[in-house]
Amino acid sequence: MTNQSTIDKLIEMRLTTMADAFRNQLDDPKFKEVPFEDRFGMLVDIEYSNRKNNRQKRLIRNAGFDQPEASIMDINYTSGRKLNKDLINRLATCEYISEHRNLFITGATGCGKTYMACAFGMEACKQYYNTRYVRMPDLLMDLDIARTEGNYRKVIAKYSNPVLLILDEWMLLKPTDIEQKDIFELLHRRRKKSSTIFCSQYVFEEWYDQLGGEVSPLADAIIDRIAHDSYQINITSIDAEHDRSMREVYGLDKSMRN
Repeated sequence: MTNQSTIDKLIEMRLTTMADAFRNQLDDPKFKEVPFEDRFGMLVDIEYSNRKNNRQKRLIRNAGFDQPEASIMDINYTSGRKLNKDLINRLATCEYISEHRNLFITGATGCGKTYMACAFGMEACKQYYNTRYVRMPDLLMDLDIARTEGNYRKVIAKYSNPVLLILDEWMLLKPTDIEQKDIFELLHRRRKKSSTIFCSQYVFEEWYDQLGGEVSPLADAIIDRIAHDSYQINITSIDAEHDRSMREVYGLDKSMRN
């Protein structure tokens, strides 16, 4: 078997990175002194690393992050917000995902909820967890259209299956009765087998009323399915009078740029 034949077969098996590395070894005289086992190990390592990197890129791309540049390392702890750095670093390990626990990120508009949630999502992708970001209004609209078009099961699976789901603008608007049923069905499917990050302007204690309170037959059931053992990050301002939007701090507000 010729070397070119080996290269062609590697390419046919879609091991293109390994094929390129093998070609480089053939062209480099130094590799003639390297034992076969070591050379072969190098080829496998290169192909393996490339596939892992490509998988990570696909996960990040498919997650649909609102702020794909978000990073745990770039979270600003000197911006006048009360932030628990130890808790944030612990959550960045994604241990809460392996434990199937949820995370509530609450705070006023512009406090950095979405950025932080996307940063946690990026860490999940780096650990090869299937992740999806969606605004709650878009999700509910998606399910409503799916109900009309007859593909409800397929669409709700799109949001039920990710190991980590980020729900932005959670409880921004009070859901209708039908929307409450959609929310209940989604959270019931995800319960105890996945993790969800909820981003909301309302603190957790206000969610029950946003869901209709005692008037709603599903309010208790929905809260019950997300509250157990959840982590909470409530972003509050240290000095509200001199408060700055985190969109400005992170350079995300185009109106503040020169």
